[in-house]
Amino acid sequence: MRRRARLLIACTGLTALAGCGVPTSDVIEAGAPASGMPGPPPTTDAPEPATVPLFFLTDGEPTAYPRPATDAADLTSVVRLLLEGPNEKEEAMSATTDLPRLSGAPSVTVTDGHTIRVILPDTPTPVSRAALLQLTCTVRYAAAPFPHPSGADGTPRLQVTGTSWTMTSPTASCPAKPSAEVRAGGPLHSGEDD
Repeated sequence: MRRRARLLIACTGLTALAGCGVPTSDVIEAGAPASGMPGPPPTTDAPEPATVPLFFLTDGEPTAYPRPATDAADLTSVVRLLLEGPNEKEEAMSATTDLPRLSGAPSVTVTDGHTIRVILPDTPTPVSRAALLQLTCTVRYAAAPFPHPSGADGTPRLQVTGTSWTMTSPTASCPAKPSAEVRAGGPLHSGEDD
């Protein structure tokens, strides 16, 4: 009897290992793959990309044009965007520029706590007054940290340097202000009067 029980157990084990007589087959594709529980719905509060007011010329006057900026807090990136000139949309709105096209990247630094220095490489002649105002207004209203006024007159200034020339402009000399629509895209400097 013990022998029969062992034989029965062995046959049952072999049957289980043999798959109960069900023949093997390849993968059969039918329907969509199984999925788990759905995740949370996408949020509608995605942050808007930062915008900065770039000042181009409209009828010879500096005018703010909002532009998305990947790094609105980096003043060098903002100045590079300005030096690239107006895009097609801005040109269609009559935007022009008096700034030179550069072969090298500009350098932007805060030199003494209240002076922003912009170096334009390979620029042998000084920029025009209109070009200087484009830079001055863009720097004044950029979303980057602004130097705290500490000069004799308390006004931060912009210093633009090229090959053997330098021009200086107080940021208060910017005659234009971004409109509310332009300013809605990004913060202005703290402490600046509008």
